[in-house]
Amino acid sequence: MIKTLISIGLWGLLGWACGAWIDPAAGWPIFAFGLILMILVSGQQIARIAKWVKDISRPPPPAVGPWDDILAPIYRQLRKNSAQIEQLNRHVDGIMLAAEALPDGAITLNEEMQVTWCNQTATEHTGLNLQTDRNFSILNILRAPEFALYARQNSWPAPVLLHLSQSGHDKSLLVQLTPYGVGQFLIVTRDVTQIEKMETTRKDFVANVSHELRTPLTVLTGFLETLHDMPQASISDEQRSHYQTLMLDQAQRMQAIVNDLLTLSTLESSPTVEGEPVRVSALIHNALKQVEMLSHDQHIFVQNIAEDLGIVGIESELASAISNLLTNALRYTPKDGTITVSWYTTETGQACYSVQDTGIGIASQDIPRLTERFYRVDRGRSRATGGTGLGLAITKHVAMRHGAELSIHSRLGAGSLFTLHFPAARVVTIKEDRNQAPPVVVAAPLVGATKP
Repeated sequence: MIKTLISIGLWGLLGWACGAWIDPAAGWPIFAFGLILMILVSGQQIARIAKWVKDISRPPPPAVGPWDDILAPIYRQLRKNSAQIEQLNRHVDGIMLAAEALPDGAITLNEEMQVTWCNQTATEHTGLNLQTDRNFSILNILRAPEFALYARQNSWPAPVLLHLSQSGHDKSLLVQLTPYGVGQFLIVTRDVTQIEKMETTRKDFVANVSHELRTPLTVLTGFLETLHDMPQASISDEQRSHYQTLMLDQAQRMQAIVNDLLTLSTLESSPTVEGEPVRVSALIHNALKQVEMLSHDQHIFVQNIAEDLGIVGIESELASAISNLLTNALRYTPKDGTITVSWYTTETGQACYSVQDTGIGIASQDIPRLTERFYRVDRGRSRATGGTGLGLAITKHVAMRHGAELSIHSRLGAGSLFTLHFPAARVVTIKEDRNQAPPVVVAAPLVGATKP
């Protein structure tokens, strides 16, 4: 404004000077010309400003006269606001990325309980599709009666547990509804399927342990009470010896259960180590000697063992797994049955330890549960032969710690085939010790096996 007044004053002064010097009437046209020129220049400046206003992200036009003092602070404020908006956008993007990375699901709702946003985890938990389910009521998406009752409460101090089924898979979700902002709600979902399974397994395990120990304890207590209450003369030495033998059997049974439980606990809690090269053939021959003694020449044992084939692992754990599979085969194979033990490599370079028997076999519905703790196909037979119900569970853990897989193939009444498949990365070749006489090997090829 001041610049404009100064310009008008200067043109007026110029007109007065020209009028005083030339003719008084000549000053007015000069003054009018100056005003018209100022109007034209001002119009051009305004046109440049109008063009800039269409894209204010660019710097304002320079030399626009009195508008310079106005546009400069406006542009500085615009740049400051733009920087703040960009920073806020980065923060928002970071928050959204963090929300997407959350292990828990997050769903935002408006005041009408309609979905406005969700992260990828919530999509996996609930099957919600943001593109098609946005602005739809969450009650029409989570169609669990428990959730409907929960969502209609006035407050939600605790989460609700939902059991959902998606694509044939059962899922347990812990859902917490929380108000935030003005008329907005947040749903947090957590998948507790594995936690529930572990809790169920823990309860079953405690119940099974109690049951397995209760039976021998009851027998042991009964015999002790009998010996304690009855007069010594009323029991013959033969009866006393029989009772003592039975008590010893039950005590040994409890000791076997405790030892197997300790083995399982050690396998689960101790860190996995690479180990060292192990001559597996020696472990197999040692296990065979023990099983043959228990067999009392009532079974036929066939061997197909690669003497120089070894793997990198823990010898004590491998010995336990090898012995468990052999012992199981012996327990469930009747007299004159055949047990075939093989240790060989496959075409893919894997090392396989397999035990095949001609025993009673296993029903197909029982095979998936064989490695569960204390699970028995025939409880009476297993207890009668001294089984604890933990052998295959131990074998499975040993296999997992060595990167191996345990496969089970069986038909009821047609025998069983248990195989440990060790990865090729663990396979090594061990030279035979010349100072030790090699055991006798009788070749008996197994289906799917490659002869060493």
